[in-house]
Amino acid sequence: MRNKDQAAGIPESLFQASEALALSYDGVSAPKVSAKGEDELAQAIINLALQHEVPVYENASLMRWLSQLELGDEIPESMYQVIAEILAFVYQLEGKTPQ
Repeated sequence: MRNKDQAAGIPESLFQASEALALSYDGVSAPKVSAKGEDELAQAIINLALQHEVPVYENASLMRWLSQLELGDEIPESMYQVIAEILAFVYQLEGKTPQ
């Protein structure tokens, strides 16, 4: 792990991830898959998120489920509660209040 990343509290496992997925949420419709990739593309997605200070949430079980979705797909209703909890956590990290 790089010293800068270690100091920032970024887990080493992020730099070894073989899959990554990004969700976008506009506050109106359901969150959508906005990026998805494996191996080198996964690392590029993670690195881009870190560079732009986008919170990265690591959960292998959730990734297995979300990886079944295609780029542009909305998350299904059955996952709303889980994703809402993650979004609430991200808002809290950023000092925001969900609308």
